[in-house]
Amino acid sequence: MRSGSGGVRIGIIGGTGVYDPEVLTNVRTIEVETRYGAVELKVGEYKGGEVAFIARHGWKHSVPPHGINYRANIKALQILGVQRIIATSAVGSLRLEMQPGHFVVLDQFIDFTKSRPFTFFEGAEGNFRHIDFTEPYCPEIREAIIAYAKKLGAAVHPKGCYVCTEGPRFETPAEIRMFSELGADVVGMTNVPEVVLARELGMCYGTVAMVTNYAAGISPTPLTHEEVVDVMRQNSERIRAILMGVLEHIPTERGCRCGITKP
Repeated sequence: MRSGSGGVRIGIIGGTGVYDPEVLTNVRTIEVETRYGAVELKVGEYKGGEVAFIARHGWKHSVPPHGINYRANIKALQILGVQRIIATSAVGSLRLEMQPGHFVVLDQFIDFTKSRPFTFFEGAEGNFRHIDFTEPYCPEIREAIIAYAKKLGAAVHPKGCYVCTEGPRFETPAEIRMFSELGADVVGMTNVPEVVLARELGMCYGTVAMVTNYAAGISPTPLTHEEVVDVMRQNSERIRAILMGVLEHIPTERGCRCGITKP
């Protein structure tokens, strides 16, 4: 990452098991006011540039997936000047070849959430746009994640379709069978509307997704939150190493189409 003159250019959203910006130095805590609420985040330095960090579930993992203020989080990052967002995510696998401990670099999603505020475009005074989502995740961030996961010798799947459910409960085996038939590869509870909101504001978004377990009906044992957290913690060093690689080498100037929000 090269430093720029426009303040904070990159944001990290840490999911389950990734609560602290340990890759950053000179970290300070700030609060950003948005029309959707206040957001407490941390800003630190890495290789001469400033990076913002948000703990998606709160610093003590106290906020459930359906209770996260997604709009406030994304808006706060935009206010700081962030153009690229790198998120981490714990996912359940619907495919036997996508094993616990593997990384999946998401390229598509299916939305099965039900009650979340999911857009900035609410129609007030004609303020709405139809955003193209042919390529939901930033190709430049995806390429960087794939490259550094491979460099570390990690098992990485370069594509994956994420189905987002409402939570906080885990899914039923019947739901997992349906999602699999629809083409989903992994399941989680937080990537939507995060990826949607980022694109609406013209921000790049990519996800370091870690498989923590097989989904219901595939897993031989009942699912627990503890196993998800444990796998993320066991792989925390690799996750941090991937984040550091992406931060260090992603170009300052964007060559993708993520910032083009008009059809």
